[in-house]
Amino acid sequence: MVLATTDDAATNELLERFIDGVRPLVPLVSVWVHGSIAAGTDYQPGRSDLDLIAVVERPCTDAEEKELASFHEGLERALPLAEKLHCSYVPLQEVAEPERDHLTWAMREQFRRPVDLVTRAELHRFGRVLYGRPVAGLLPEVTEGQLKEYIVRNAREYLLPCLDQEEMFQQDPWVDYGMLSLARALVTLRDGTLITKAEAFGVLARLGAPAEVVADIRKRRYGTAPGAGAVAEPVPASQEWLYRRAQLTLAFLRPQVQWIVDTYDEG
Repeated sequence: MVLATTDDAATNELLERFIDGVRPLVPLVSVWVHGSIAAGTDYQPGRSDLDLIAVVERPCTDAEEKELASFHEGLERALPLAEKLHCSYVPLQEVAEPERDHLTWAMREQFRRPVDLVTRAELHRFGRVLYGRPVAGLLPEVTEGQLKEYIVRNAREYLLPCLDQEEMFQQDPWVDYGMLSLARALVTLRDGTLITKAEAFGVLARLGAPAEVVADIRKRRYGTAPGAGAVAEPVPASQEWLYRRAQLTLAFLRPQVQWIVDTYDEG
């Protein structure tokens, strides 16, 4: 039974199909929902990712990994919304290890990545049960100190070096990740609060982020400005705009991320 339903029928159908399809393939303990769909504030069907964590009794075998890849590919062919479904498969004995990489399906491919401390904190604070056992009792709590330490380390070791890769920031996902992650990180470092991506727009405005870039992100993610009416399909951007957007984004992010490292890094 799917416990975490939404207001969108197509999304609910996808979640039902996912559980029905994955249960025969792996020894499933739990499936949890995090991200915008769990927060319940800014989920946009067809635009927002469907972020799932599946806890399994043991590591998947090679054969099971292949079956899971085929299952996800088939789900995407059957339901276009499934292209936004991302799921990490975490063995029960590894659930307490935030640095360990886990089998993941996301962005139409299979790879490995960790379930980071921000995701773990989200799961405890507003995660929802899709199937099986709840988060509490399975997933170790994340302290405020651990969360802040992780955010600073990620800024220093990951985001700051990425800001030297200008071509990457001509791509939508990197612009969105950099800008929204910065706003969310600053709020968490200030008072321990986890905010949604929708709430991050207000933070960016108060920081003086380039209005053109913020409007671009909002339009692509939500279709319109707040209260402006129906969602519109995004229009392909010109190369000139992609280059200008990258320059504006990097000029804003570099000093902000460096400030995080300089101010909060105790290493």
